Amino acid sequence: MSSPELTLLYLLAAVLGVVVCRSLKLPPILGYLAVGVLIGPNALALADESAGVRHLGEFGVVFLMFVIGLEFNLSKLRAMRTHVFGLGLSQVMLTLLIGTGGAVVLASVLPKLLDLSWRSAIALSGALAMSSTAIVVKLLADRLELESEHGKRVMGVLLFEDLAVVPLLVLIPAPGSAPEVLFREIGFALLKAAVLIALLLVGGQRAMRWWLTLVARRKSEELFVLNVLMITRAWRG
Repeated sequence: MSSPELTLLYLLAAVLGVVVCRSLKLPPILGYLAVGVLIGPNALALADESAGVRHLGEFGVVFLMFVIGLEFNLSKLRAMRTHVFGLGLSQVMLTLLIGTGGAVVLASVLPKLLDLSWRSAIALSGALAMSSTAIVVKLLADRLELESEHGKRVMGVLLFEDLAVVPLLVLIPAPGSAPEVLFREIGFALLKAAVLIALLLVGGQRAMRWWLTLVARRKSEELFVLNVLMITRAWRG
């Protein structure tokens, strides 16, 4: 099946999934997940080009996060700092401690049933601590609950989870690495994070506002959409 046919299949499946879920008064995101499982390689196997599916899926997630990011600003994020670094930090640390401790205890009590090292237990609990920001935020946006108190708390937890992904990816393989390799990886990750945050906070917002304003003044919907797609593709790649 060619790429245009695959794209048409994905769009048709997504539309049908949303229509069915709306008819059953269910969240549309369930329709996307259901049709993805249905046409995926483990069911009807209609989406047999895994590379194309992966790239399209990554593009869709980044585009969704880009659209969600348009609704937030620095003042709103500053107001949520208690939720991000308080509630979010507590959730991640508690999940890591409980998940790692529980996995280690089960592995020691039932070694034949669960053969896990403490490194694997940390990796597993780290995965359990993470949530899908794209899915949860889409659900909150569909229900108009992003500005509610519980919506802000959920967003605070999700934002901290996104921030915690980078150190977790660096620290999980750390116990098996040499000290010099570990320090180099941690330093490089911190440097990249610092540069990214500096660009976003210092010049990124002004540059993006200037550029999108310049494009909007051309009064062309096609040009504006193309620029948004270009920015999304550049961010993903």
